[in-house]
Amino acid sequence: MPVISAPQDFNEEDLFVDLLPVFGRSLFLKCEGFNFAGSIKLKAAARMLDAAEREGRVTPDSVLVESSSGNLGLALSVLAANRGLRFVCVTDSRCNLATRRMMEALGGTVHVIAEPDADGGFLGARLDYVRALCASDSRYVWLNQYANPNNWKAHYETTAPAILNQFPDLDVLFVGAGTTGTLMGCARFFRARSERVRIVAVDSVGSVTFGGPSGPRMIPGLGTSVRPALLDESHVDDVVMVPEPDTVRTCHRLAARGFLFGGSTGTVVSGALGWLAERPDWQGVAVAIAPDLGERYLDSVYQNDWLHGVDGEDVLRPNGLTAGTSLA
Repeated sequence: MPVISAPQDFNEEDLFVDLLPVFGRSLFLKCEGFNFAGSIKLKAAARMLDAAEREGRVTPDSVLVESSSGNLGLALSVLAANRGLRFVCVTDSRCNLATRRMMEALGGTVHVIAEPDADGGFLGARLDYVRALCASDSRYVWLNQYANPNNWKAHYETTAPAILNQFPDLDVLFVGAGTTGTLMGCARFFRARSERVRIVAVDSVGSVTFGGPSGPRMIPGLGTSVRPALLDESHVDDVVMVPEPDTVRTCHRLAARGFLFGGSTGTVVSGALGWLAERPDWQGVAVAIAPDLGERYLDSVYQNDWLHGVDGEDVLRPNGLTAGTSLA
């Protein structure tokens, strides 16, 4: 039995779910939500904060500030509380209410951006606010998950090796694209070790990350309205774009079998199933990364009134799952 003294000291790294009984396709799902922040973002948050403290950028008088749609903000709230630091999360109206309340319960301050920027959407407006805050007071320290190399290095050192350890014959890895930290860390790791592993990025329709047109996105997590500085597309073999209704349907199909996952996970699984559906005779070893769990989505992805208002009354129609759109 592990005994820990800091929340980042515990993370379940070796839990995978075989989705064959759920979807009829061989796909293994790496579950990253079993830690004190409830998502994969705890790894990146801890590595970024540790590096900033070593470099002397973060001191006891510092106030951490970060733009986040939810999970990274909550992870930093956990770490800041443990280390006696103050933290301000700059988010927007799409952030789940439960996530906002959890950050506040941990002592964090949550600033909600109500209006998107004309060019950069909500993310652009959030980034503008963070920059202005840092310019106003030198005590504010922005770790900047969108450009900080420690974001991807966290997954190069932990997430990817854990996958290789469990699946040495891996053929394809599906990774959701938000800041692209997880994507870049895993892609760089496997590129350095095996040419046979295909890296498939999964993104939300309406995201501009891979050059698609900007569009409305209501589910927080994956996708961006400003291209992430961390992204290097040369490490990515395929890109699959997933409409939000497919994310919702996938989450509900998983929940119907007892697996309550978050919206980011629903998007990744939907994209993986779409990619596999285009290759019906493919027999390789496929793994997808599940960034989060579903409790924080009970008022959105799993709430019928919210779903009908966002995606229409047919969003949960039987057999409604469609294949994501590949950009390959």
